[in-house]
This record gives sequence, C-alpha cells and structure tokens, in this order.
Amino acid sequence: MGQRLMCVVAHPDDECFGFGGALALAADHVIETSVLCMTDGQAATHRGSAESGLELGASRRREFAASCEVLGVTEHEVLGYHDGQLQNVPVLEAVEHLVRRMRRFQPDVVITFGSDGGLNVHLDHMMVSFWTTTAFHWAGRSNRFPEITTVFQPRRLFHLSTDVFLPDRQPPIPSPWTVALDIETTRKRKSEAFERHASQAPLMERTKPFFAEYGGTEFYTLVAEKEPKPARQMTDLFEGLS
Repeated sequence: MGQRLMCVVAHPDDECFGFGGALALAADHVIETSVLCMTDGQAATHRGSAESGLELGASRRREFAASCEVLGVTEHEVLGYHDGQLQNVPVLEAVEHLVRRMRRFQPDVVITFGSDGGLNVHLDHMMVSFWTTTAFHWAGRSNRFPEITTVFQPRRLFHLSTDVFLPDRQPPIPSPWTVALDIETTRKRKSEAFERHASQAPLMERTKPFFAEYGGTEFYTLVAEKEPKPARQMTDLFEGLS
C-alpha cells in the first residue's frame, strides 16, 4: 500500500483555502488523499443564488466535490453536521465518525486546523481540530471503539499554522510551525480549486490580494508522531517516512 494523507475540515472551501497546496502536492507524488468535511456550509455569509439553507448546502456540496477534483483528491465526504453549531455535537459521536474513517482509510499523515481556529479563529475549526486530534490518538487504541474494525495508528498529525494574519480579523495565536511547505508548483491549482466555490466569490475576491502576496507557502505544526523524536524543521509532511 502506498502512502496516504487524510485532511479533516469544517466547511466546503476549507480544503482549498487552507490545505489545497498540500493536497495537490500529495496527488503529484501519487499519495492517496481523503478529505472529510464535517458540514455542508449552510450557515455561510455568502450564499450565491441559494434561497434556502438546503439549497445552499446542496450547492456547496457540489462545489466541494469540484474543488477536490481539481486538487486530485482520491476520495472525499461531507458528514452533514450543522454549520456553525459544531460546539453542540457530542464529542464521542464526532470522534467515533473520524476514528471509523481513519481505521478504514489508514492514513500515514493526518492534517487539520490548529487549536486556534485558523486565520478567522472560527469555532467550528477549533472543534474539528479537537475531534481530529483525539481521533488520531484513539484510532490506534484497542480500548477505544473496539467494535470498529481493526485498530490503526496514523504516524503523524499536523495542525495548520501561519506566518501572517488577515488584515480585517482579530489575529489567532498559531502554533510555531515545523513545516514550511513550498506550494509554488501547486499554487495555481489551489486557486483554481477555490474558484470552484462559486457561492463564495465575494470571499475569493476579498482574499485574492492576500494569497497573491503570501500564498506560496503553507505552514504546518507537527503535534504528534508515532515514533518519539525531537522536534525539527522539515520541508515535507512525509519527510523521512518510508
């Protein structure tokens, strides 16, 4: 079995806005990728031509699938929780969903938001970070959800970080990064994936200058690794993994 990468996000467009470079690079290196999106984005500020939450959710699901196709994602899934309400989801329920999928897909590397909630300090992002971090640890433990197939321990967990802040938002408190991932070769595809989210065109337009200036690198913090070792700077999420 080849190398595998799992990315867990909260909303359609998170996959490209935050993680698009890493996902496209993985596809270029024939690394299988799975993207799990916890909501269909019905509570978004930008709603396109949608006249209801259900209509917007259906539209954003299609946009998410189109974005994943541009990024070369192997498989993708929307879990269908309520956008903007993830703090109300029972923790064990959400973590069980993620453990189930980690044990099935068996990723070497898992990536998700940092505990700060990302550039816009979104509460949904914070919840996804917590759930994914817990699931990373529990996926390999036989005493956690023993009824879910064979245990499997992913090898590395990374949180998204940043070296710059959005000018119109209160800044997050990001983790010091351990990976500065050069995404220049996939930068265009990351932008093209974002363009598939037509309902979010105003957000795309507002952030275009930001990505034009700072979009050549994605920053990640290694927060857990299966084999004990000192912290170090890397240039690749899979560096040193056979």
